[in-house]
Amino acid sequence: MHIIDSHFHWWPRAVFEDLCKRRDYPRAERNARGGYNYWRKEGEPWFVLGPEWFDLDSQLAHMDGLGHRVDVVCSTGPFSLHYSDLPAHEGMDAAEIWNSEMARVQREHPDRIWASAVVPLVDTEVAIATLDRAIQHHGLMGVNVPGSVGNDPRIDAERLEPFYARCAELGVPIFLHPTDAIFPDMLEGYNGALHLSLGRVIEVSVAAMRLVYSGIMERYPDLKVFMSHTGGALPYQAGRMDKNGKGAKLPQPPSTYIKRMYTDTVSPHMLGMKFAVEFYGVDHILYGSDYPCWMPEHALQLFDEIGLSEADQRKILYDNARRVLNLKTPEERALAIAAE
Repeated sequence: MHIIDSHFHWWPRAVFEDLCKRRDYPRAERNARGGYNYWRKEGEPWFVLGPEWFDLDSQLAHMDGLGHRVDVVCSTGPFSLHYSDLPAHEGMDAAEIWNSEMARVQREHPDRIWASAVVPLVDTEVAIATLDRAIQHHGLMGVNVPGSVGNDPRIDAERLEPFYARCAELGVPIFLHPTDAIFPDMLEGYNGALHLSLGRVIEVSVAAMRLVYSGIMERYPDLKVFMSHTGGALPYQAGRMDKNGKGAKLPQPPSTYIKRMYTDTVSPHMLGMKFAVEFYGVDHILYGSDYPCWMPEHALQLFDEIGLSEADQRKILYDNARRVLNLKTPEERALAIAAE
């Protein structure tokens, strides 16, 4: 079976080696595991990362051991927040390191790896310029949007509307992923168990609903929003969004816009996966494993337990990613870049 994993994380070492040169926060240090400790601010490290995040050859070898051909789509995940923690032009320079590394692995693994861009959102003009370079020069296929702009939860801020308009104009998907910045105090304790269980679910839900209630999804019907983690709580609480969302004064029920979004199968629970398929519809679900945070062996086992038809399985495992994320062959990428 040919599979595309739409929620896969590889982080370039070059980005973290550059961070090791910093003395101010955010910064990083190499650790004894062969990875890096990353500090967003003073205190405990924000991330303690092992080599499984950085060794692409090992990651692809893991995929090769699954008994299927598995191609991958690299997205940034929680680290996308980093680029909006920096001053705008420093964030732009840092984003260029990430984006150029992503472009490199696309070239080195044609038709096996596709990759998405990072942008600093603290300045809208800088964000758009970074986006344009990533898509038009580097040939990346999408852009990562964190659940907050640094500690500011307003990813729907009025000043950012031109950025979303440009994403819609370019036809690139937005990868919406939580970043752990805005709920940690409320969910502290238990060695991170409460935050890791609920924080990211809450954050991606709130971020997606900001795009809905702000009217961005209404004004830009071509905007592709790809939510992580089966859309957080939204499939299960969409009725509350409709019941209590009248104050946003949208022309359609909020659930209409939620169902226009896309999501993955990243839920370590077969019933969660199944309900996401039923709520969004099979054409709006893309297989993802969240590797290395979750093992694809488990993700595929749970997906198989849903009991979908062979045609619907193929859509979720392969066809939808090609269509929704507009995944181009190497030849198509070259033609698209030459045409700009």
